[in-house]
Order: sequence, then structure tokens, then C-alpha cells
Amino acid sequence: MIDVATTWQQVCAALAGGDYDTAFTVMAAAMQEARRPERARLALLAGSMHALYGDAALAEIGGALREARTLDPALRTDPLYLALMAELEARTHGDGAAPPPQAVRDAPDPLARFHAMCALALADKPQEALDLHVPSADLPEHLRWRLRSWEADAHEQLGQTAEAVNLYAEAAHLSSGMNRAVMLQEQAALLLQEGQPDAANAALNQARPLYPARPTPAEEEEHGLNLATWHYLRAQAQLNLGQPDAAHDMIREAARLEAQHGDPSYGVALVRGQVLTHLGQQEQALVAFQTALNLATETDRPYANHELGVALLDLDRPVEAREKLEAVLNEPEYPYLPEVLADVAECDYRLGRLQEAQLAAEQALAQGAVIPASLVLGSVALDYFQLDEALEHYGRVIREAAPASRDWITAHQMATDVMAQQGFPDPAAAYAHAQQALTHTPESDDWHGTLQDHLRKAEALMAQKGGSGGRMLN
Repeated sequence: MIDVATTWQQVCAALAGGDYDTAFTVMAAAMQEARRPERARLALLAGSMHALYGDAALAEIGGALREARTLDPALRTDPLYLALMAELEARTHGDGAAPPPQAVRDAPDPLARFHAMCALALADKPQEALDLHVPSADLPEHLRWRLRSWEADAHEQLGQTAEAVNLYAEAAHLSSGMNRAVMLQEQAALLLQEGQPDAANAALNQARPLYPARPTPAEEEEHGLNLATWHYLRAQAQLNLGQPDAAHDMIREAARLEAQHGDPSYGVALVRGQVLTHLGQQEQALVAFQTALNLATETDRPYANHELGVALLDLDRPVEAREKLEAVLNEPEYPYLPEVLADVAECDYRLGRLQEAQLAAEQALAQGAVIPASLVLGSVALDYFQLDEALEHYGRVIREAAPASRDWITAHQMATDVMAQQGFPDPAAAYAHAQQALTHTPESDDWHGTLQDHLRKAEALMAQKGGSGGRMLN
């Protein structure tokens, strides 16, 4: 006689060890020997097992639920059955699916509440998913890390990134092998969003050794795509850490693995364009961004168009750049609209439309795009020969930009040049700006000679003032 609880305990032990073949073998053997009522309950539990495979197992989940209700029609009102049906509906229809009933969310069975939470998260109801009380200790071991992963996903949907990062870290701690690697990569992706490339790099360093040296044929495609994601994330981390050459190697490997095991992705194409931009390969970057745009979903299109617009600006093609940027301005949900407005101002400036450029840049500055808007306003002020105002704008960039960044260097270069046009009223300040800029300006750059000239003149004026002061004291 088959005991459902004992069978489920054996299945969960196998699943906790990652032995899915044994788990399904145990379940299949038990169902062959079980009587009709026990078979019905086992079929329902098999539905929970199939749900571990997500969207790839929709037919299997549906088949298990069909078998359960055929064997025992009374199961149609069982909380686990209703929760699994709600999850199946949510996987099929997204936010159009009917949510699980409140009675299921309050059910004594923690397995039913877990699948109800999955259904709510899949139906874009993250807060309702988090409101469900599912203690990790009440679940089988193989579901505990998955619970934390679902909770992390819900927090991420709500924009609560810090909470999601911590939950992915806990999910990684509770899991092992490839599951742990994937959780660490999810954590790394959010750390990159939070501007923490060092922490992201550390998580990726933990993930890489968890990949098997020789995956089985059945695992090869999934592992290959996960490894492509690992290289994609590593490329972003290295790019943010100022290592574009290493990032280039990583993103090329990500693209190779994608081509080998799946299809090209928007994300890899976009990051490849960003890397190429940092390497000064603007034409190739433009091709990569266009590829990203071709692969983009509706949600991703503004990001690709923004990158394309900036790349076209770098190639001094402001008319085409403005067209791409205007398309982004029509997307009210895009989070970087002030920066887009500043880029539009740059287009107008290059097209000689100074009044339009000034107006757009002032709007961008008011909306928080301090650095790009200030650079445009500095250029406009210079064209109007408003040197004090130009200096004020470049000073703002120097204060706000990251030291040694391109914008920071540009602002120091321009501040030095403005002071030279003013006749070096403060030679010490001019000397300091020139020195900062020269440290990060290669000799091949046209600015290098100009900055050296300014440095020498400022130094001579400082010496004159020092000598004059000395004679006065004597």
C-alpha cells in the first residue's frame, strides 16, 4: 500500500539533492501501485513538481491537474489544486489571469500558499504575493530557495532593489550548484543597477566555479545560455570598473555562446555597443545599437533609441541623432528623459540653433540632468561670449561628474580655456584646471598642446605675482 506522505517525503529528498530523475521515478512508481484516491493526490503533487520547470512544462502541469480531477473530482476544491490552476493560468495569460481565491491564500497547506504566491507574482501582483504568509521552514527544502527568489522578484517589480539583492543572496545561500550560480547572477544584475560593480563582480566570481566542466547533453543548452548571461554581466561590471578591453572580450564570448545555444539578445547587443563606444569604435557601436533596436521589445526600444542617438551624436550626425532622441521623448515612462532632453539640446547646439539648445538644456538641468545640460549651457554661453557664465557651468560639471570621467576632463579643459580667454584673472585656478586635465589627456589629443600652453602662461603669471609680492615686502 502506497502512503502519499512517505512518497512525497522521498520525492522531496531527491529534489533537495538536485536528483530530478530519481524524484520523478519514485513518483511514477508510486502512482502505478497506488489506489485511486492516493493516485489522485500524487497526481496533484506531480503538478507541483512539473511547476519547477516553469513555462517549459505548461502541458505537463495541465496534464497532472487533469489526471488529478479525473481520478477524484472532489480535488477541484482542494487549495493545492486551485493554487496550481491559478499558477497555470498566470503562466498562460499573465496579468489577465484570475488570481487565486482568498481561501487558497489562507489555506493551512504551505505548498498551496507557495503556488498561490507564484501565481500572484506571475500575474503582476507583486505586493499581493508578498502579503502571502509562507514561512520558509514550512516548505520542503527544494522550495525554500525558490521562495526567496520569488520574493526577490516581487520586490524587484516594486522597485525595491535593495530588498531584492538581499533575498537573492539568501536564495543563493539556500541553493547549490547551478541554481546557486543563477541566484548569484540575479544578485549581480541588480547590484549593477544599483551602481555597485565591485559587489557585482564579487558575486560573479562566486558563480563561475559552480558551472560543471562537462554538462550532460540535456543540460548543455541551459548551461550555455546561463554562461552567456554570466559573460554579459561580467562585461557590464568590467565596463563600469573602467576596463573596456576586458569587457570587450566578455561581451564577444556572451554573443558567441548565445549564437551557439540560442538566439541573439537585445541586452548583449546593447552592452556590446556601449563597450565599443568606450573603445572609441563609434561606427561599430552604431551597428551594435541598431541590432539592439531590431531585437528590442516595446519596453526596451527607448533604451536602444537613446543609445543610438548618443552614438550618432558622437559621430557628429545631429539630424539623425535628434530623430532617435525625439522618439524617446514620446515615451513618458522612460526613466532618463532629462538626459534625453540634454542630448536633444546638444543636437540643437550642433545645428546652430542656440536659443532652442539653451531652452532644452535649462529644462534638462531643472529636471536633474546636471552634467550633460551644464556642458551644453557652457557651450552656448561661450558662443555668446558670456565667459563668467560659461565658467560657472563648467565648474558645476567638475563638482558633479565622477573624477577622471570624460565629462570631468572636458569641463577642466574648457574651464582652463575660458580662463585663458579672460586673461588668466586667477592664474592659480587656471593652472590647477590645466594640470587636472593634462593628467588625463593623451599627447595625441589636440587639447594636449593647448593645455600645456595655458599651463606655462598660468605658471609664469603665478611666478610674476610671487616676485612682485616679494619686492613689495622688501
